Amino acid sequence: MKRCMIVDDSSVIRKVAKRILAGPDLLVIEAGSANEALYMCEADMPHIIVVDGGLPDMATVDFIRQTLAIASDIRPQIVVCMTEFDVGAIMRAKRAGAKGYILKPFNRPQLLDRFREMQLAA
Repeated sequence: MKRCMIVDDSSVIRKVAKRILAGPDLLVIEAGSANEALYMCEADMPHIIVVDGGLPDMATVDFIRQTLAIASDIRPQIVVCMTEFDVGAIMRAKRAGAKGYILKPFNRPQLLDRFREMQLAA
């Protein structure tokens, strides 16, 4: 079973994403901060990470780099969740190792379609 981590300081966004994505083939876990997520990744690296583009405790590109630097047999696919389309932020995230982005707020069809486009689970 693949594991997906939702990293966002908004409990509402985490719960909505979890409700949309969780299923028999995907276990969804939540982290409310970058530091909490890094701690969880060190213990058990998820296959997919959806990270808020504006976490209060760490820059998104730093989170991506630190996550990918963790020694693990799993190399997670990281998706940045943004509130507005920002080409510069998207390019910085991709250079740091992100696979892509999704805009929020999102609904079920948007999130599932984006996961399919990026060939992630869902």
